[in-house]
Amino acid sequence: DFAEIRKRGAETDVGMTTEVALMAILLVGVLAGRGSTALATVVGGATALLLHLKTRLHEFAGRLDDQDIKAIMQFALVSLVILPVLPDRTFGPYDVINPRQVWWMVVLIVGLSLAGYVAYRLLGARVGTLAGGLLGGLISSTATTVSYARRSGSSTGADRLAALAILLASTVLMARVVVELAVVVPAQLSQLVWPLAISGAVGLAMAASIWRRSGGGEIEGPETKNPSELKTALVFAALYVVVLLLATAAQRRFGDRGLYVVAVLSGLTDMDAITLSTARMLEQSDVTAGQTWRVILIAATSNLAFKAGVVAVLGSRGLLWRILVTFGIIAAANLLLVWLW
Repeated sequence: DFAEIRKRGAETDVGMTTEVALMAILLVGVLAGRGSTALATVVGGATALLLHLKTRLHEFAGRLDDQDIKAIMQFALVSLVILPVLPDRTFGPYDVINPRQVWWMVVLIVGLSLAGYVAYRLLGARVGTLAGGLLGGLISSTATTVSYARRSGSSTGADRLAALAILLASTVLMARVVVELAVVVPAQLSQLVWPLAISGAVGLAMAASIWRRSGGGEIEGPETKNPSELKTALVFAALYVVVLLLATAAQRRFGDRGLYVVAVLSGLTDMDAITLSTARMLEQSDVTAGQTWRVILIAATSNLAFKAGVVAVLGSRGLLWRILVTFGIIAAANLLLVWLW
């Protein structure tokens, strides 16, 4: 009881866990007494699970530094402070700009990037080439490409390892796109996923081919930056609105061709904006599912071309050759899907 806790408190540090657990038990009792047995069960089960994981949660918190906590708190600002106060109505050209929905897209993208960032920071020095490519792609495939391109040629086998990491980052980007579509247009996901999955499978096959020839070894992972900075969120929100307006205007005035031109231009620097804006148009029945996945594959092909250009400027010749061959195969597969599917 509380008297016993106070008595022991003078001799030992019981922390906050016991007090919080007691309050949770009291809440479970109140809920059960009021007839909310289902909710009482959930609260009781969640409390038991958290108590069981107490040690691991302490270890997790101990690995986070001030920079990581800052990133998490900035995400809280983006998702829990700004989002609720934004108006939920449409205005502007073509009546497609809804501030709350725009910021929902920001929360989604920042949340995905933050998940990869925290995982990368927790792994720390244990991040190898495979994990560096996979998690780097979740944070930013373009930044990962820049980082590994600069490291190519630094040692024997570095070109092959850098190509592997860049390929994995670009493949994870396609998986990230599927997650975004599952959140925004879950009802139409079954009509969108197969062409995107095929494109991703081709990328994985290319990565597996390079990995088998890599002969082991590691290359230093990419630098990571806080993806939840307010400035970053505002820049993405502006980019999303611009792409949404351009895509809507191009589709209504010029049809599919205009939409595909916007996909090419947007994909050069960012896949998230064109993916989410087209998904938004699909949700509003402005485009079909077939147009949506074609736009995404065209943008993905454009994005590959941009990253190949980055490698040409920053990377070694060995890396450039591997990227041109593998990206060329993926791009050819994407365009064949667009043309034949």
